[in-house]
Amino acid sequence: MVYKPNLVIANLYARFASPICEVDCGQICRQFNPSDKPFCCDICVAVPVALKEEWTYLKANTQLWHRLRGDECPQDPIDLPRMKAETPNYMHLMACKGPAFCERDFRTLSCRQFPFSPYITADDRLIGLTYNWDFEEVCWVISNLDRVSEQYRKEFLDIYDNLLFEHPSEYNSYYWLSEDMRERFIKIGRQIPILHRDGGYYLLDPQTDECTSVDPLNLPRFGAYKQS
Repeated sequence: MVYKPNLVIANLYARFASPICEVDCGQICRQFNPSDKPFCCDICVAVPVALKEEWTYLKANTQLWHRLRGDECPQDPIDLPRMKAETPNYMHLMACKGPAFCERDFRTLSCRQFPFSPYITADDRLIGLTYNWDFEEVCWVISNLDRVSEQYRKEFLDIYDNLLFEHPSEYNSYYWLSEDMRERFIKIGRQIPILHRDGGYYLLDPQTDECTSVDPLNLPRFGAYKQS
């Protein structure tokens, strides 16, 4: 028998609804995007994904979403076959109508978590949040981790403690994403910023997973936000 995760999507969404920070960070970053959209809401920059269970829920409750066709970004064509090959088989690539039509109650988990992901150590401990390093240059939040609210951090970890327990394949995906991040940061000679479940901020040694406490105001800033 194939294992089926016990996921109640409406409940997950209700429990993970707080904004990342008090300011509307999308209004800050959009000024640097030629499309005038927040980078996280621009599917030509960041293609969202949804668990298949999410898509079942979303298509029954909103017209906001459709499965990614590949023709949504004519100025920067999407390589749909490649993206499908890189996407776990329990997920769908998605596209929405855009930020002007956003229905916040029906955002996917990938929207709610952006730019963060669970960080899982080499010895299988989910210790907190880290970010997707591909977006360092464009995401304001990544350059202002001190602005992330305690409530958002709590909701993120509550949800992913639950989700990764119920969905072992999703746990494995984040385990290997964390491993990819360790390899990347070893290569470039940097430590990994962690928003720890204990409420603190740390720099993690990617070779040992050892954490050193850090003042979040001293964490690196990137791109146009270096002086912000």
